[in-house]
Amino acid sequence: MLLGAGLDTRAYRLPWPPDCHVYEIDRPEVLTFKHHVLDRLHLTPHTTRTPISADLRTDWAPALTAAGFDPTTPCAWLAEGLLLYLPSAPERHLIDTVDRLSAPGSTLAYEIKTGWERPEVRASPVYSATLRQTGVDLLALFDREPRPDSAADLTTRGWTTTTHTPYDFTRHHGRGPLPEPHDALAANRWIFATKPAPTSG
Repeated sequence: MLLGAGLDTRAYRLPWPPDCHVYEIDRPEVLTFKHHVLDRLHLTPHTTRTPISADLRTDWAPALTAAGFDPTTPCAWLAEGLLLYLPSAPERHLIDTVDRLSAPGSTLAYEIKTGWERPEVRASPVYSATLRQTGVDLLALFDREPRPDSAADLTTRGWTTTTHTPYDFTRHHGRGPLPEPHDALAANRWIFATKPAPTSG
């Protein structure tokens, strides 16, 4: 389940297990652009792929279940580069919806920023280069409301959670970003959560 799928192409480039079903949720205009590009390339996904037009700031669950999603089957949810752009209320609603639609054994991975960044960080070349190269001002997209503690919320709902920095994976894989002065990634955290299956006995 790709929440805020954007231009993600995992359905086309990963070796998916048999009978896997990939749902991609994003706004209609994003999916329209994506399909225009993919159709021109004549690509075929490596698994069953269902795009769903929905705004994740609203109640998107009915569109998902209407597309055939089965909430009794364990699912892997991915909200990559999404929650840091959402206001607090939609983030809480998203976490609530994921919990409600997740069978035991489901997993969730998502990315957050721990707070509003200092001026020195906001002046990072990462942001200025992105604006210059793409015309997208990432800083204008980040929501400035106080962030909910979604990991704590999931924990109270019975999920197990772990939190990592991007640099944890640099050390693990031996490649990737390294900390820099006034680093734009310093406030980023990657959360991995699992909804445990009930114990027998």
